[in-house]
Amino acid sequence: MIFPNINPIAFQLGPFAVHWYGLAYVVGILGWWQYSLWLTKRFPSMTRQLIDDYLVWAVVGVIVGGRLGYVIFYNPSKYMTNPLEIFQVWKGGMAFHGGLLGVVIATAIYAKRRGIYFLNFSDLACCGIPIGLFFGRIANFVNGELYGRMTDVSWGIVFPQGGPFPRHPSQLYEAFWEGLVLFFLLSFGALYTRWGHRRGLLTGIFLTGYALARITAECFREPDVFLGYFAGGFTMGQILSLPVLGFGLFLSIRALLRDENA
Repeated sequence: MIFPNINPIAFQLGPFAVHWYGLAYVVGILGWWQYSLWLTKRFPSMTRQLIDDYLVWAVVGVIVGGRLGYVIFYNPSKYMTNPLEIFQVWKGGMAFHGGLLGVVIATAIYAKRRGIYFLNFSDLACCGIPIGLFFGRIANFVNGELYGRMTDVSWGIVFPQGGPFPRHPSQLYEAFWEGLVLFFLLSFGALYTRWGHRRGLLTGIFLTGYALARITAECFREPDVFLGYFAGGFTMGQILSLPVLGFGLFLSIRALLRDENA
């Protein structure tokens, strides 16, 4: 299959170009916000005002953490040479694990300032994150970036920047597992389980589910050229996902072994 000829620019207003990738962030954030507001009906200790006020904290955490995560984890030498490029986010370069860490820090500060138990708030907040992951991976596909390894499967795609051979559409794999599957799993947990007596369970499910999806998807995804493979054939995405998996399992097991009122 030949990669569809998709313009990375969604629309342009004079000199101002709006890219699909930027739109994915906007839709993902707004989708998270609206879904989280709706979920407050199931989380009695949370209010719509808390979600509204938290939105700015979440956006700052995602952008600052995602950018610094990419700089530190993926291409530090480039940005040490040209530090001003750190601020040129329109050129691309965001890392989920950095964004996750940024959001965790922002959430911890926000919860402390508001006198909220951290895991109570994170259990609600994490449920809508797969919405952003889904649209972000779709945007990666539209841009023809982060494509997969070479393959002979019938649905392999020849990406413009990936040479003449068909490759796994790994962006779509990730959109499915990190986005759709994880969203429905967390939604079921939020709507049909006694989450209020299992603090941290939804947070643990999110971290565990994302890490497993990412580690698996990296088996089909072409690693960054400037990084390649590490010892044992691991990729940077897999290495960064291992502590996420460990902490997610810890929170999940801890929540299942304890029964408490939120």
